[in-house]
Amino acid sequence: MVSLNRVFLAGNLTRDPEVRYTPSGTAVADLSLAVNRTYTSGGERREETCFVNVVVWGRQAENCGQYLGRGSPVLIEGRLQLDQWQTDQGEKRSQLRVVAIRVQFLGRPRRGDFGGGPPEETESAGSEAVGGAEGEVDDTPF
Repeated sequence: MVSLNRVFLAGNLTRDPEVRYTPSGTAVADLSLAVNRTYTSGGERREETCFVNVVVWGRQAENCGQYLGRGSPVLIEGRLQLDQWQTDQGEKRSQLRVVAIRVQFLGRPRRGDFGGGPPEETESAGSEAVGGAEGEVDDTPF
C-alpha cells in the first residue's frame, strides 16, 4: 500500500514561538500558524482563516525562537500527526498538528538579526531555509 504524508503551508505566526527543552536537551518549539484563503461567493469576495499548530525540533526550533515573532511570514514543510489522549475526567481528546521538517523564513528579518550586517546581507539571509540541506528529513519522535 502506498502512503504519503506531506504538507506545505504558508502563513503568518499568530503568536511568538514557545521554545522549551526536553530532559535530554533537545529544543522543541510550538508555533501557531494562520493560513488565509480568499474566495468569491455570490459575487462577494470572502476570506477564511485556518489556524494550524506546528511543532519544530532541534536547531530549527532554536532558530524559530530567536528570529521569528508574532506576524512573521513562514513556509512550513512537514507531516501531519494526530495526538490522542484522555483527560483526568476520562474525556477522549485529539489534536491534529504539523511536525515541521523544514521552516523557511519569508519576511525581512528584524534589524540586528542575522548578525546585524548590511541590509543586503540581512535581506538575503532572511529567505534562507533554516536547519538542513535540501531533501534532509528529520523524523524526530516525541
